[in-house]
Amino acid sequence: VGTQDPRNMGTGVPASEQISCAKGRPKVYCPEDTGGTEAVHITDCESPVDNQRKNEPGYYNPEDSGHLMASYEGKAKGYQVPPFGWRICLAHEFTEKRKPFQANNISLSNMIKHIGMGLRYLQWWYRKTQVEKKTPFIDMINCVPLRQIYGCPLGGIGGGTITRGWRGQFCRWQLNPGMYQHRTVIADQFTVCLRREGQTIYQQVLSLERPSVLCSWNWGLCGYFAFYHALYPRAWTVYQLPGQNVTLTCRQITPILPHDYQDSSLPVGVFVWDVENEGDEALDVSIMFSMRNGLGGGDDATGGLWNEPFCLERDGETVQGLLLHHLTLPNPYTMAVAARLTADTTVTHITAFDPDSTGQQVWQDLLQDGQLDSPAGQSTPSQKGVGVAGAVCVSAKLPPRGRCRLEFSLAWDMPRIMFGAKSQVYYRRYTRFFGQDGDAAPALSHYALCRYADWEERISAWQSPVLDDRSLPAWYKSALFNELYFLADGGTVWLEVREDSLPKEVGGSMHHLHPILRDYGRFAYLEGQEYRMYNTYDVHFYASFALIMLWPKLELSLQYDIALATLREDLTRRRYLMSGMVAPVKRRNVIPHDIGDPDDEPWLRVNAYLIHDTADWKDLNLKFVLQVYRDYYLTGDQGFLKDMWPVCLAVMESEMKFDRDHDGLIENGGYADQTYDAWVTTGPSAYCGGLWLAAVAVMVQMAALCRAQNMQDKFSSILSRGREAYERLLWNGRYYNYDSSSQPYSRSVMSDQCAGQWFLKACGLGEGDTEVFPPHHVVRALQTIFELNVQAFAGGAMGAVNGMQPHGVPDRSSVQSDEVWVGVVYGLAATMIQEGLTWEGFRTAEGCYRTVWERLGLAFQTPEAYCRQRVFRSLAYMRPLSIWAMQLALQQQRHKQASRPIVKQGTGLNTGPTFGPKDAMANLSPE
Repeated sequence: VGTQDPRNMGTGVPASEQISCAKGRPKVYCPEDTGGTEAVHITDCESPVDNQRKNEPGYYNPEDSGHLMASYEGKAKGYQVPPFGWRICLAHEFTEKRKPFQANNISLSNMIKHIGMGLRYLQWWYRKTQVEKKTPFIDMINCVPLRQIYGCPLGGIGGGTITRGWRGQFCRWQLNPGMYQHRTVIADQFTVCLRREGQTIYQQVLSLERPSVLCSWNWGLCGYFAFYHALYPRAWTVYQLPGQNVTLTCRQITPILPHDYQDSSLPVGVFVWDVENEGDEALDVSIMFSMRNGLGGGDDATGGLWNEPFCLERDGETVQGLLLHHLTLPNPYTMAVAARLTADTTVTHITAFDPDSTGQQVWQDLLQDGQLDSPAGQSTPSQKGVGVAGAVCVSAKLPPRGRCRLEFSLAWDMPRIMFGAKSQVYYRRYTRFFGQDGDAAPALSHYALCRYADWEERISAWQSPVLDDRSLPAWYKSALFNELYFLADGGTVWLEVREDSLPKEVGGSMHHLHPILRDYGRFAYLEGQEYRMYNTYDVHFYASFALIMLWPKLELSLQYDIALATLREDLTRRRYLMSGMVAPVKRRNVIPHDIGDPDDEPWLRVNAYLIHDTADWKDLNLKFVLQVYRDYYLTGDQGFLKDMWPVCLAVMESEMKFDRDHDGLIENGGYADQTYDAWVTTGPSAYCGGLWLAAVAVMVQMAALCRAQNMQDKFSSILSRGREAYERLLWNGRYYNYDSSSQPYSRSVMSDQCAGQWFLKACGLGEGDTEVFPPHHVVRALQTIFELNVQAFAGGAMGAVNGMQPHGVPDRSSVQSDEVWVGVVYGLAATMIQEGLTWEGFRTAEGCYRTVWERLGLAFQTPEAYCRQRVFRSLAYMRPLSIWAMQLALQQQRHKQASRPIVKQGTGLNTGPTFGPKDAMANLSPE
């Protein structure tokens, strides 16, 4: 418990009970005046398979938190905690401890297939890490270990992020762009102090930790009386203080605001503490927010870190706090820990203390009078190897049966950044509004504390239509919003593009390129926190629904960057790890795999991925065409469509060479030449063939819109021949075969086989005059997938496995065919909803949510993949953002019920969006 005697602080919980609480299930100490504490056990509600009609997604009890809340012993519900979201007791322990996928998880047959790749990777890894002293873009040797601790990240889009775990620890940091540090910083804590009649009766660090440093502090909070609730971009932590008749509710707010291109970029977070006194005596309450300058790692070791107090009064509002200056190159920054000063609160601070000491001085300072000493002036710069931290405290009076509010902010100002190659300087998006000089932390703090109430109103207006919809299950409401964390926490950068650095147009056809980049900047996010490539395009195909539906201008900006990279080339030759062949980095008129590695120089050097030569991949070009039309359909931006039309023609012309027998259908090349980059595909295939036909159908539509009759006729002819070949070669009466080869896995049931139809429907096409795939074939294939890939896999409780043999055994022919890919499952669920299989869609997607968020403890680090047992792969991944395709599918369905498709008469072609471009966006946001 530390050096303090709990009896002198009146904690209300004997030291023996506190210690046992931290180590195991305690006997809860209940003072007589509380009337005892009853355990609250919340049971899982019935599955929709048991209690709902099959054509409805089902309605779940909004209070259902399942086993994650089973150990919660408190009665407190917290102050204005919403019913929907992800909720977990701080004492919960996940029993299943999986490991990252590594070489020893590969079957012998698959290991033999990839032995050459393995040896080449080891050689490359050694050169990268030991010679170049860089971090590999994919590190298969040192995977990020399982830590079942993460919560909502702080920070808007593109300014860096700080993740606060569900137990309250600050534990994941992305301040340098795209580079992560998974480190729990012990000094970063909230501490509560309660005083009655001039005496401190309770003082507790609100943390379950029991560290070896700061040992004078009172650690070991009893987690059985606290819970965490996440509904991104907000989170609530509720602490019922045993024996004190006091409940604390900490609300965390980040400005993630759809269709807002200013406040959504701000590197800030707000913590609002609502303190409720359920007793009959007045109290004085203080909350102390302590923060280390830096993370305690190598970046801090050189010393020279210093803190200083600040006070900013503007427009009648005063904010006080500390600035923590961390001027380590190449990306110096200043952190601001601040609080709002009101007529009812007092703000004090301690400028500097040693976070690696016992912390005695700080603890006694707070214990003495519930305030800190507030010394003037800046601290002495830290010595080499010596850490420095500071703290801000807010105090207020708490009347009997009353409530008070204490408000903190955390802001960080890193305006000027360089990527790993250190060859170019960039400025973050928020500097447009707060300046580039590195002195914006006080202004950011003031703005956040004065504007957070408005942010919350806008967040509620955006989320309420979904949360209030009783036809939607509770797990879906949690998943839809909480999976959005990755748009900010995906190593994301949002950068200003200066007038003198606007890229030169290639071919002179992109008339809206400069206005888009000038007004909205450049946006990039990683494929995954462990797969460090920006804007990985084959995966963005799935994730892009969140961006186009919520920040469409960022999606268009990304598309212009991809188009620019497509028309350029990099003939530098390199060896590809899978094949061992040497080929150029980037060829002209093919879509890049990615726009670069943040540890190198993204945009300048694209295609950090070097496992395959993706110039021969079959899906990248097609996914560009499909996304261009989808983006036009949902925005109605005709200028964008006209700019992209020549690029679409170029990439489709490049794709034509894959139709080697000129039957209107492309063939795969006998290796893993698409997003499933370890799953070999030979000849015509369900996945790439379906994407090809969908892209050709979209080209017919675009040609009509661009009045290119010759191209319209050309692609119409290809589509007619390709449809016949696709059905003849792949349809087997129940589903589309994986591919048309003679391999044993060619008849596997691929869960993603209807991806082409998925995108057509998302674009308002794929039925009536724009039909590509026979509707009864699509529905039958989806039913087969549900029967085999979902229901026959893990009892239907883990989503859809990628590949299933027709007799109901997972396809283990590759290391990916027997995985579940969460983002693919959400896309599959959207496809089912589009085709009227709504219950099946929700049931399929539910398995992924329950597995990731409730069983495996992977909240706010949703992986790319997991197997039925033992392993997961690639934590915190882009593709699960595809859950927003489910939301689009639901809204399009509802729109169709109220309107009919618009078909241009006389041509037999739908030459415009089926519903009108923006109609499908209705109710996505207040705007």
